[in-house]
This record gives sequence, structure tokens and C-alpha cells, in this order.
Amino acid sequence: MREVVICGYLRTAISRSRPSEPGRDVFHKLRADDLLTQLLPELIQRVGIEPKEIDDFIVGSAVGVSEQWTFGGRDPLFLANLPETIPAKFIDQQCGSSMAAVHVGFLEIATGQADIVLAAGMEHMTRVPMTLIAGTSGVITKNKKLFEDEAYKHWDTPTSTNMGLTAEKLFSLTDFTREDLDRWGVRSHQLAARGLEEGFFQGEVLPIRAEQEDGTVMIVDKDQSIRAKANYEDMAKLKPFFKEDGVITAGNASPLNAGASSMILMAKETAEKKGLKPLATIRSIGFAGVDPTIMGVGPIPATRKALAKAGLKASDIDFWEVNEAFTIVSLHFIKEMGIDPAKVNVMGGSTAIGHPLGATGIRLLGTLARILDWRGGRYGCANACVGGGQGVATIIERG
Repeated sequence: MREVVICGYLRTAISRSRPSEPGRDVFHKLRADDLLTQLLPELIQRVGIEPKEIDDFIVGSAVGVSEQWTFGGRDPLFLANLPETIPAKFIDQQCGSSMAAVHVGFLEIATGQADIVLAAGMEHMTRVPMTLIAGTSGVITKNKKLFEDEAYKHWDTPTSTNMGLTAEKLFSLTDFTREDLDRWGVRSHQLAARGLEEGFFQGEVLPIRAEQEDGTVMIVDKDQSIRAKANYEDMAKLKPFFKEDGVITAGNASPLNAGASSMILMAKETAEKKGLKPLATIRSIGFAGVDPTIMGVGPIPATRKALAKAGLKASDIDFWEVNEAFTIVSLHFIKEMGIDPAKVNVMGGSTAIGHPLGATGIRLLGTLARILDWRGGRYGCANACVGGGQGVATIIERG
């Protein structure tokens, strides 16, 4: 097995999606593939490779329909005017889609099937909203048997297909309080705001020119959901969103977002021959299935598998990126894994930065690689829960 390194990472800023008021999304006039294909040539140029050297392109999205249908991954290549000789794949592992793209690229390179892989993710939750998925009545429909047939009742499909209800159920199985969830949400915003102020995110965000509803052009270079003035008192006033007597609110869950992310993976020996300095080395990957009605537990078995493959313990990890689809996911992970909260999401999490589903996995991994360099850590682990009851994880080492 060859060593695989991350040689480049670039993303767009993450906008705030509002499907019912599209004009309020700064990216509402740009498709997800428009966002993505601005990244690809820029990342290739920054890393310093020739497009024809890329052996595979792998792109992920959680809702790969409508504008996000990619013709097997090929359309983004065409839009970016990359060589027709580059093969492509589209991957759907819901919130883990772009991390899954990295996993496939990692395996291709580690086994000698490729030397250089371009991985990417995208999601536009204003233009391709989650309302497309509405049980058995939406544009994308699940088999009615999963809802109506007694043989499948144990899957509790109404709960397992509503991520907010899965978070409510996970919360009910813990001893955390609504205050715990809200305070972690406030922490996320405060840390992300500090990261913006310190200029940390400038190193990973490509500014995008975006026409606004009034015809003006805005240079979008900052994540739009971060609230520097977030405070517990205001957070505590928010009403539950999924259940009248629930605890999951707009303040302790990730918002709806649009954005794209990209990453170049390379065999370490290839990077050395080219004189490139990698961001990080991928040490192991992990993926696992769990009860879909508590999908938020998914990162735990996925991470344990990745740790075992790397021959590491949780205590060996210097920094963690645990996707905050809901703050209860991060809090539960921290408790079950017995880790220091101060090492988790140190530049804020998806509650503040945003969670454009299919783009998030690479965002987590790329931000983590930069944190290791920024803070001088050795090992990092990025992970995410996945709709449908899954978890994904990746362990990296600086340099």
C-alpha cells in the first residue's frame, strides 16, 4: 500500500440558503456546478500540476438530481474545460459524499491504480432544496413499502428520513440538556468568528463573483452563516423546529447552505518527485452503518475503525473535526470517545460555518489539515454522521 498525501485544498465560501426566499442566498444565481467548476482549474494551478496528469475525478453530492445531476461526474469536467481523458465518478453518501470521494481516491492511489486524484463535493440547498425529498410524495420518492409495509416497520422510516427527528431521538438517549446544545452552538459561532477575524479561513476560500437579486455583483469570500454576536440568551429563546416539545432549534443545528469544495490527492512518491510539500498524509479511513433513527451516532464506530487501522488511540489525536449537523452529535461523540472538548472544532463547526451536505466532508478534512499546520498538531481526525444511518471518518498526519 502506497502512502497518500493531500497536496491541495480549496473551497468556496458557504452561503446561507433560503429555498422559500432564494434572493437572500448570495449564490442564488449560481448553480452548484458553477461554484465547483470555478474551484477546479484554480486548485490545479495552485498545486502546480498539469490537468492531463489527473487519473480520476470523483465528485459527491447528497441530492444528485436536477441541477446537481453530473452525467456520471463528467459535466463538471466539461464546465471546467479539463481534458476529456480524465475519467469521472459521482458519489452519494449523503453528508459524507465528498469524504467518500476522498476515500475512493485514497484507495485508488494506495493500491497503485492512480497517482493523482481530484476529489470534490457540492450542494446548493436553495436551488436544489431538501423538499425534493418528501417521503412518498416528493420529486424524489422512497418506496412506499418502507413507510407502509409491516415487514419494514422496525426501520421507523418516518423518523429515519427526518434528520431533525433522528437528532431528537439521540438527545433523548443521553443526559445532555437543551442548554448544553445551545452553549455548544454559541461556542461554534464564537470560534468561527474568531477564525474569520484572524484570517484563518482566507487560506482555503476562493472568492467568488456572484450577481445579486438587484443586479449588483458581490465578491463572496466569507461564510455567510457565522454570527459573531451569537449569545446564549438569544439562543435559548429559539423554538424547537422538529417537535413541539423538542430541543433541536435553528441555533443548535446546522443551517441550510450552498457551497463547493475540492482536494487533490497524490501518491507520496509522486509528490516527492514533483517537489511538492503536502498538507497532510492520509493515515486511515473508516466507515460504518448504524441504526438510521439515531444516525448521529455514526461517527463513533467509523472513527473507532479508522483509529484501529492507523494503530492509534483517541488520545493520540491532537485535533478533531466532528461535523455539527446537530450539536448533540458532537457532544455525544466527545462523551462516548472520552476526548477533550477543547480539541474539537477549534475554528468553529458546521453550526456556524455551514453544512452544504455533499461539500462538507472535504471542508472538514481540508480545514483539519490546515489546523494541524496552524496549531502544530501531528494527528487529526475528521468525521461526520450520515443520513440513513452511517458514519465516515478520516485520520491524517501533518505533512
